[in-house]
Amino acid sequence: MAQSMPTKCGNCGPGYSTPLEAMKGPREEIVYLPCIYRNTGIEAPDYLATVDVDPKSPQYCQVIHRLPMPNLKDELHHSGWNTCSSCFGDSTKSRTKLVLPSLISSRIYVVDVGSEPRAPKLHKVIEPKDIHAKCELAFLHTTHCLASGEVMISSLGDVKGNGKGGFVLLDGETFEVKGTWERPGGAAPLGYDFWYQPRHNVMISTEWAAPNVLRDGFNPADVEAGLYGSHLHVWDWQRHEIVQTLSMKDGLIPLEIRFLHNPDAAQGFVGCALSATIQRFYKNEGGTWSVEKVIQVPPKKVKGWLLPEMPGLITDILLSLDDRFLYFSNWLHGDLRQYDISDPQRPRLTGQLFLGGSIVKGGPVQVLEDQELKSQPEPLVVKGKRVPGGPQMIQLSLDGKRLYVTTSLYSAWDKQFYPDLIREGSVMLQVDVDTVKGGLKLNPNFLVDFGKEPLGPALAHELRYPGGDCSSDIWI
Repeated sequence: MAQSMPTKCGNCGPGYSTPLEAMKGPREEIVYLPCIYRNTGIEAPDYLATVDVDPKSPQYCQVIHRLPMPNLKDELHHSGWNTCSSCFGDSTKSRTKLVLPSLISSRIYVVDVGSEPRAPKLHKVIEPKDIHAKCELAFLHTTHCLASGEVMISSLGDVKGNGKGGFVLLDGETFEVKGTWERPGGAAPLGYDFWYQPRHNVMISTEWAAPNVLRDGFNPADVEAGLYGSHLHVWDWQRHEIVQTLSMKDGLIPLEIRFLHNPDAAQGFVGCALSATIQRFYKNEGGTWSVEKVIQVPPKKVKGWLLPEMPGLITDILLSLDDRFLYFSNWLHGDLRQYDISDPQRPRLTGQLFLGGSIVKGGPVQVLEDQELKSQPEPLVVKGKRVPGGPQMIQLSLDGKRLYVTTSLYSAWDKQFYPDLIREGSVMLQVDVDTVKGGLKLNPNFLVDFGKEPLGPALAHELRYPGGDCSSDIWI
């Protein structure tokens, strides 16, 4: 797909011709997000919630539809599309199916959001045995659609829960399992997220840990034993094989990875959760890749917590579609941050907002030493509800002016770090963004309280708009 394709063509495919064209797209009116009951004590299936986010609508801030999955304890997590802007040049394609892989059961649900966007329905279920038989992969995470029309999903492990960073390929029309994207025997030792940039013939994948290590909670001894990831894997996009593995200094648990949206860009960022660093990866003149730390969130010395030092725990990162701002959440410290990345080697902090977290005043944790704050932040109360947990998944409006935030990370870790989340459910918040000077401001009139769900408090996770967004779409 050429950068210069006219956007107003009568026979365009899904998405937008360029990231800058996407910024002119329509305002989001509904959001899809998975809600999880695994590990909450509620014996009900996870479900896909549809939330009305149109301020002009009488149902603003309400869950307007719930699609329960046919099984218990799947642990829905992230989602992706049957097709996206990578197929913009193909008018036969349309974005009508949301693909929901299960992190724990390894089942994949394909949901029809095209027929009735405000009332999704189940289209197909891909059972784990089919994935096991054809791919020998399990514990599925990130979904991206490819220009080939296929759908690619990353794995964290093999069927037994050992680490195995491979990729399941689905047919984008029939959703049949085609096999693995990587060559036989060519999986990475650990897996999690990935992003590809075809103009540089590259895909880069990240590492969390083996499913058996992280499944039931976080054990600091596993970090000491070297069981958590600290590498980026650089793949040859055409040959489907690892060509370089980058070891990162202060790079423990690299989770979400984002290339700059500009398809010519040969750099991007990854958020390393446990080290609380943002690392910039980039292509060298010789064609190899390197990585450098560009942001460090200092740990806080604390008492009344699991460890004597509390990391920020950077769990989600986003880049605005014009590649100007980087956003990330510190799930434990409780702050959401905005950095100007006009100079990607020197990100500049332009906005910071505390939305709950583990160090709020009056909580069990006392901060003894803090390199950033003079006092512990106040607890967050929105529309009368004290918000449990901390900012976690984030999604930005196409125009970059609104940020949506949810507070659940993964049910077993929620239970360990924020037991209140299990009792009270997670929330969805909305933050107004100053895109001129930078800056973040909470919208005090926006709250979706998943503590009030019909079957009991639920854990809401990743956010998706029907027309694609800055973490679902890749331009080629």
